[in-house]
Amino acid sequence: MQRMPRFLMAFAGALALALGLASVAEAAVRIKDIAGLQGIRDNQLVGYGLVIGLQGTGDSVRNSPFTGQALQSMLDRLGVNVRSETLRTRNVAAVIVTADLPPFAGRGSRIDVNVASLGDATSLLGGTLVVTSLAGPDGQVYALAQGRLNVSGFSIQGDAERVTQGVATAARIPGGALVERLVPDQLASLHVLSLELRNPDFVTAARVAGAINAYTKKQYDMAAAFATDHRTISLTKPLQLSTARFIAEIERLSIEPDSPARVVVDERTGTVVIGRDVKVSTVAVTHGNLTVRVTETPTVSQPEPFSNGETVVTPRTTVDAVQGNGRLAIIQGANLHTLVRGLNQIGLKPNGIIAILQAIKTAGALQADLVVQ
Repeated sequence: MQRMPRFLMAFAGALALALGLASVAEAAVRIKDIAGLQGIRDNQLVGYGLVIGLQGTGDSVRNSPFTGQALQSMLDRLGVNVRSETLRTRNVAAVIVTADLPPFAGRGSRIDVNVASLGDATSLLGGTLVVTSLAGPDGQVYALAQGRLNVSGFSIQGDAERVTQGVATAARIPGGALVERLVPDQLASLHVLSLELRNPDFVTAARVAGAINAYTKKQYDMAAAFATDHRTISLTKPLQLSTARFIAEIERLSIEPDSPARVVVDERTGTVVIGRDVKVSTVAVTHGNLTVRVTETPTVSQPEPFSNGETVVTPRTTVDAVQGNGRLAIIQGANLHTLVRGLNQIGLKPNGIIAILQAIKTAGALQADLVVQ
């Protein structure tokens, strides 16, 4: 046997090392992508406002009296007295405005807002939101919203037909609210630093704590992390670092998160998602289809002329049964690639794959959680 030249051996070794490093790099993710600092979160804001400028698609004051009351109050603040008048405008709609106030949002920064109709308006297309106060759960006003609405749907109605696409009674205003009040400094009020996993898992929590400890032992000669449960990792900040600098150094560390073996199927769309760690014990699977077609072709039987007979309908039924070829295949999912290759050998459509996975789970050979949506 001829020996491989040295330069080929070196090239093959370098290629294998590069492929190995690439697979590790693809599997590793940053801690900031799978966990967040506990206590640092968004705050929800809500407000009641009016949308004006609609083309006759707004609320009817008779069916939505709150719209008339809000319109009168707004005009009173602008110096217009309409208390004794009956308003019948259809160019105004009452709406609920919601927004998420991100942490550390400064005064004067802009946030996106969502607008949804509250009355019987048929469309908000072309409308403009009048300045609306957005309050938090504590009753304090944190932002003011105003601007032209972006509506993604439309609704057109005639005397005998109506065409609707999307939702015309909901809209969005990108950057439509200005922050007027600062949220109390959440970072300074934290007495205990803790990371919270977005997908709780004991193995992932242990890996995060291990990666943080390996870094802090090397840099600061101390173990700074401890996994308290499958969701929370407690942190101890080095004395010479600020909280923001410590969190920034931790978030850029990379680990390989773990996930449970799970198969998710959606029978409505035929979607099948198989996790990486799904295993299947050795099973033999066959799948065939039986199609029965029944065709009715009745015939008319007429009597001979001058025979005093009756015209009758004679039924004629044709039954055709076709059974598809069922291929027997052995599936042993040592890994995800083997499982997918075994299912592809049978040549099935998504509905057939879903039926087979459910049958394998019933047989006890699917070593994973099967989630049917």
